Amino acid sequence: MTAATTVLKPDTSSSYDVAAIRADFPALSLEINGYPHAFLDSGASAQKPNQVLERMDQAYRSEYANVHRGAYTLSQLATDNYENARSTVAKFMNAKTPDEIIFTRNVTAAINLVAHSYGREFLSAGDEIIISHMEHHANIVPWQLLRDAIGIEIKVAPVDDAGNFLMDEFEKLLNPKTKLVAITQVSNVLGTIVPIKEVVRLAHDQDAHVLIDGAQGIVHEGVDVQDLDADFYAFTGHKLYGPTGIGVLWGKLDLLNKMPPYQGGGDMIENVTFEKTTYRDAPARFEAGTPPIVEAVGLAAAIDYVSIIGLTNIAAHEQSLLAYANDKLATIEGLTIIGQADNKAGIISFMLGDIHSHDIGTIIDARGVAVRAGHHCAQPLMDRYGVAATARASFGLYSNKSDIDQLVDALNYVKEIFG
Repeated sequence: MTAATTVLKPDTSSSYDVAAIRADFPALSLEINGYPHAFLDSGASAQKPNQVLERMDQAYRSEYANVHRGAYTLSQLATDNYENARSTVAKFMNAKTPDEIIFTRNVTAAINLVAHSYGREFLSAGDEIIISHMEHHANIVPWQLLRDAIGIEIKVAPVDDAGNFLMDEFEKLLNPKTKLVAITQVSNVLGTIVPIKEVVRLAHDQDAHVLIDGAQGIVHEGVDVQDLDADFYAFTGHKLYGPTGIGVLWGKLDLLNKMPPYQGGGDMIENVTFEKTTYRDAPARFEAGTPPIVEAVGLAAAIDYVSIIGLTNIAAHEQSLLAYANDKLATIEGLTIIGQADNKAGIISFMLGDIHSHDIGTIIDARGVAVRAGHHCAQPLMDRYGVAATARASFGLYSNKSDIDQLVDALNYVKEIFG
């Protein structure tokens, strides 16, 4: 028997019914070690609402077949669902056409696609790529692999001690050799919100293309790709309350169609002989093999869900939690927050004296609190602040003040243990 699903209606008032929203997420009703489940790791992977779970269950039970290939009813239905999901994503991002939406496995796969396809086609030895100190490894390592293969150079835009992106320093790095800027929209460690529209404008003034890692950004900020005018934008489903195993690469269509395929196989071809193969236009040329059919359906359901609540409402809710959490954590002697940028999302990385973050995470889990502990796939940023690791609390649309109170109580318990 499936759980009852709350019917959410568009919020036209200033209210935000977090209790009704929480009722949609089965995992939030769990008890962990006898305590309420205070899930504060949405930045790593968000929980899923009933609406997503039920839609995917329906797709597997009564709408499943392979897509694009069958002339029979279920295949046609599955194809319609898959392509309708592409249209849902395009509308959510305000893409010009669904053909600009490429389904990938996650953001990592999307960035690797650009690095291998765009990078090897359009970049050459001596060309420069600019990233920032805040990048996830997924937006560092692919460019290093490309550097080692063809001889490009990587420049790093700095942040200040508070975690603010230093626009003046970034602008100094731009020059005629700059061919690509690859930068996060929101830091997964610091929560810093990068002024990406200005980044895009400055990069385009140098005729450089821009890739935005929107893994955190689309969740906390949203995006209008036509207004932003970047060249590539990547995000992942599992942070947006959808399933794992599906991500999105948006790209300007004329640019995508100039890029060679990243992988070869079925469904991306126009014609194959033993002598020669020709390829379909985007998005098909970048979706070799059987795609994530049901995962796309689940992503569309997640987008519908957050769209009903409203990204503006979600952002306001998360900002109120961020302010509340900052005030509450300030009462804990010895706690240091890493990253106090002027403009930041609902992500807090912190240290508690000299207690290792893994010890913090383990002990507060005994009190039902889930946070991330470690370097958060951002070791160069840890080096920038001279720390090996932090604990990180990250908020979602379902987080509430009780979660934060439970975190604070658990951290005080940690202090008691360590004396």
